[in-house]
Amino acid sequence: MKSANLIISGFFRLYTDGFRNLSSWGKKLWIIILIKLFIMFVILKIFFFPDILKKKFDNDKQRSEYVLDQIINSPNSHD
Repeated sequence: MKSANLIISGFFRLYTDGFRNLSSWGKKLWIIILIKLFIMFVILKIFFFPDILKKKFDNDKQRSEYVLDQIINSPNSHD
């Protein structure tokens, strides 16, 4: 258990030291990357991938029955 903690703390130290010693160009690049990831995973999910099952159904049982029905009775299923 002690060696696992040493490995984890070693990785943490490696990354913190690496980011601390980045040039200003490297820090700007990481800021751009983080902003891009935020836009991709948060903003696009909110606007382009709404949770249709939560809007159509009230509880998990209804959602699961709908999904199961769609899987079983899919028009593209090959028998």
